[in-house]
Amino acid sequence: MDANADNSHFTKRVTLPSGKTIEVVYFSDEDAALLEAQAPAHPSAEPHQDLHVCVECESDLVFPVQWEEAGPENWSVVLQCPNCDVHREGVFTQENVELFDEELDRGADALARDYKRLMRANMADEIERFVGALEAGAILPEDF
Repeated sequence: MDANADNSHFTKRVTLPSGKTIEVVYFSDEDAALLEAQAPAHPSAEPHQDLHVCVECESDLVFPVQWEEAGPENWSVVLQCPNCDVHREGVFTQENVELFDEELDRGADALARDYKRLMRANMADEIERFVGALEAGAILPEDF
């Protein structure tokens, strides 16, 4: 291996819809030129829309199956509706995808709240049944 080899590189910063930022490192200008030449033209973004709403049944439970960069400012997103099982793919702006990501976060928070409420209700029910069994003498030391 040649110790004097050209080790030039450059990085490209990519912000994911979740807000996380990653850096992609390219190690030579030739590699970058080859990648640019192989890359298809960036498709234009669809008009702004509520990505969490199904275009068929209007359910507000649509979720992303896959998303990836589609140019410097757009994202290619595959969406699925759990209500009518419609899949669709589109290219959307960074702003539109960020709004969708916020809606997904709100939905996840609502699910977590409902889960905790259900868990507490189940635990309260189990405690009531256990107390009732103790009071009725249905639980004996040999049960443990």
